[in-house]
Amino acid sequence: MRGREQGRARLRRWAVLCIVPAAALAAGCALPTQGSPSAIPNSRVPFNLLDPHPPTTTTTQPKPSSYVGAKVYFLNAKANNALTPTDRLVSAPAQLPAIITTLVAGPSSGESAAGLTTAIPSDVAVLSASETSPNVVTVNFNTAFSQISGTATEQAVAQVVTTVVNEIGLGTGVVFEINGTHTSVPIANGSQVAGPVYLLNVTP
Repeated sequence: MRGREQGRARLRRWAVLCIVPAAALAAGCALPTQGSPSAIPNSRVPFNLLDPHPPTTTTTQPKPSSYVGAKVYFLNAKANNALTPTDRLVSAPAQLPAIITTLVAGPSSGESAAGLTTAIPSDVAVLSASETSPNVVTVNFNTAFSQISGTATEQAVAQVVTTVVNEIGLGTGVVFEINGTHTSVPIANGSQVAGPVYLLNVTP
């Protein structure tokens, strides 16, 4: 009887010894819980998530691959309003409408300070400009060009013709249009010209 009691006691001790490691193992495999978030060491953060400048999806406009030089003609107030060439850069290939548009934009502040001016108001817009026949370029302006008056009209015509001739070549004539309608323009001698205006017509 006493031997059986001693045997049962040994079995209970073995059971306790087996249960304790099993409980410890279960505790080690259980998901940990915590009452508030905690910081993760940098060494454990996945690659790139710590990048202070993550990539964006902002779309950028393409830049022109190159620029080419062109000349436009302004008036030199310090030289009796003489036609004066001024360098400009336009995106390649240089298109005539773009060149005339830079002329219409007028001189820069630095150029104005140096005495350059223009007879073409800032509200003038180039609607189109192209060679419509051999040695003839047609330039189509909005209504604002027709509202230039007095001597300024002759000067504006001279600026356009000189700029076009410099780009296309000597012997080129310019036909003026307002909103697609052919128009006569004044030249250096004060007369109105309906046909192409040539360089010799706008230089005294």
